[in-house]
Amino acid sequence: MAAALRLIDDLELQIDASERELRALGADHPYVPLLLTLPGVGWVLAYTIAAEIGDIARFASPLKLCGYTGLCPYVRQSGDRDDRGPLTKAGPRYLRWALIEAAHSAGRTPFYRDRYQATKRRLGKQRGSKVAAVDVARKLAEAIWYMLTRNQPFAPAGASRILAA
Repeated sequence: MAAALRLIDDLELQIDASERELRALGADHPYVPLLLTLPGVGWVLAYTIAAEIGDIARFASPLKLCGYTGLCPYVRQSGDRDDRGPLTKAGPRYLRWALIEAAHSAGRTPFYRDRYQATKRRLGKQRGSKVAAVDVARKLAEAIWYMLTRNQPFAPAGASRILAA
């Protein structure tokens, strides 16, 4: 038992050192302070998202950024044929992971709670929460595009109405 507790203490020290180093490295990145204003995003996720996105100017629209994340369903169309499938999972794996992690927390905030709960209820117990998290992650990706292109912190439409309630 004592050995396990020493191991836990040692791991906590290593995690704290890694977080300090990450904060020092991310402190000069212009996107990190903006990303920290997003619901569900902390230092690790902000730095991961900033590193994986790179220059936001590469993406002409929020839809292009969403497509890059791999959180969009597979669509192949030709003439009258329209095939749709699961998520493409194209793009950076860690960006997708960071957005899904943020979506789980953001789904409990006033900004995304209603959307998350409605999707979860509509699709049922088995896969509703997973699909709802992906839906919120896509919305977060859109918000990130607007935040970074306008160089403004997170401020969704209707935020003053939600915060006043």
